Amino acid sequence: MSPRIRLKVLASKILRYFFQGLLILAPIGVTAFTLYYLFVTIDNIFPKDLISQEAPFSYLRFKGVGFALVLLLVVTVGYLSSSFILGRIFALFDGILEKTPFIKYIYSSVKDVFDAFVGEKKKFDHPVLVQIYGVDVWEMGFITQPDVTILGLEGYMAVYVPHAYAITGKVFMVPAKKVKPLTNISAGEAMKFAVSGGVTSLEHHHK
Repeated sequence: MSPRIRLKVLASKILRYFFQGLLILAPIGVTAFTLYYLFVTIDNIFPKDLISQEAPFSYLRFKGVGFALVLLLVVTVGYLSSSFILGRIFALFDGILEKTPFIKYIYSSVKDVFDAFVGEKKKFDHPVLVQIYGVDVWEMGFITQPDVTILGLEGYMAVYVPHAYAITGKVFMVPAKKVKPLTNISAGEAMKFAVSGGVTSLEHHHK
């Protein structure tokens, strides 16, 4: 084998090893960076630069303390809201915010989004296939409203279709006859499949 051919073979192997290493390290790196960004963002809620070493709360200057306190606050609020009396107080405060001009639009929108993902009234737990652009073309989505008659569309439902490789999506009002429920895969598997552009493998799910 000539030196030139050996060099090409070596370069091909190095390139193949590079992409194999990238395939392993890229997901780990992106995940680590995302977690680090969330950690730093939450930890920096407390203005460390404005806290002197002589201040009573000087311990807030240390890395991770702010993050731990925010997590403790969230868990504490969740625990207190489960009690009958404090739960009614939180509900009263919630009602005030939902009726306050201007604030109610921001508050209710953010609340509905969080409630759709992690609340008791999850909205993205009914995966479906929906026909939107053509008879033989199906989109993967989630039923968010089974009936939108209030919008003047009798026999229609609202279906959220997520975009691939993004955190965005679109809501379509489609006839119920063009929606096919997915009962053999979980909502999580359906979301991963849609967001990944269809490259994630699907696992059979028994309901």
